[in-house]
Amino acid sequence: MIGETGTGCGVGLAWLAAGARPGARLVSVERDAHRASLAAQVFLDHPQVSVLCGDWREIYRDGPYDLLVLDGGGQGKSGEQPADPHRLLRPGGTLVIDDLTPARHWPPRFGGAVDQARMHWLDHPGLDAAELRLAPDLAALVATRRFGETSGTPDH
Repeated sequence: MIGETGTGCGVGLAWLAAGARPGARLVSVERDAHRASLAAQVFLDHPQVSVLCGDWREIYRDGPYDLLVLDGGGQGKSGEQPADPHRLLRPGGTLVIDDLTPARHWPPRFGGAVDQARMHWLDHPGLDAAELRLAPDLAALVATRRFGETSGTPDH
């Protein structure tokens, strides 16, 4: 199972579908009805791909996932409640959060303050996470759900 929030017009979803193993199912959620409709049309002939229109939390309905890309909600940015990796990821599953400004200091900062969303993922007790610098002005977080972790509630 592969999940994504923030389908847009389906470019990232197409990339995920192209690299998926045969038999993999893909689910993507887009909040904008017009973009969700466009993306759904792109994947009409691909029954393994589902595009849902709604809030990012709709991604919970088909989880847990082996790979989950949080691009359109669930990252915890701007004070939003972050997604629960224990509900959304299988043990050993991978989470990707992209479109970050690379951290240049510890703790990472954004907008003049400690980046609480990024720290949530980097310090999450159920994840092994790292930030990857992709370009001088672009980074992504990649995390794997630890095996044996059952609680969705961090200890801190």
